Amino acid sequence: MTSFDRRDLGLLLLRLGAGGVLAAHGTQKLFGWFGGGGIQGTGAFMESVGYTPGKASATAAGLAETGGGTLLALGLATPAAGAAAAGAMGGAAAVHTPNGFFNASGGYEYAATLGLAAAGLAVAGPGRLSLDHALHHVVDRGWMVPVALAGTAAVTAVVVGTRNQRLRKEKEGEQEVLFEE
Repeated sequence: MTSFDRRDLGLLLLRLGAGGVLAAHGTQKLFGWFGGGGIQGTGAFMESVGYTPGKASATAAGLAETGGGTLLALGLATPAAGAAAAGAMGGAAAVHTPNGFFNASGGYEYAATLGLAAAGLAVAGPGRLSLDHALHHVVDRGWMVPVALAGTAAVTAVVVGTRNQRLRKEKEGEQEVLFEE
């Protein structure tokens, strides 16, 4: 079949939208574009929420978002791109989880939506309006999907778990108020 159908157009729109947002979000971290903090500012923020070392964490998150988002938008290396972006959003969701679900109260709604869109694209594939299709899916093989998602899930679990342990240890020495006056 040589003509494109609505599935291909839908995947293109989803890739451009989610990938573009992820890429722009990542450039805030890496370069300070669009009002972002750059590596310095984002690194300080990362430290403040338990991701240490901050600059390395900012660089990793920025590269996963910028690189993953750009590759998703292009439809290139879709399994790896989607997994990288989903992993970065998993780390972001962990920061926002104490605030509940909705973004209006600082919750994880936004990060979860972007992460699930990226993971969904990794699973569904890029469609025929993509570089993966033009390159005969050289870097978009079926076996790459579970490998990329499982690898990213494992790394994300370790990073978030280490952060959570660090935050728990910091709170161990704190005394809560027993009686209010």
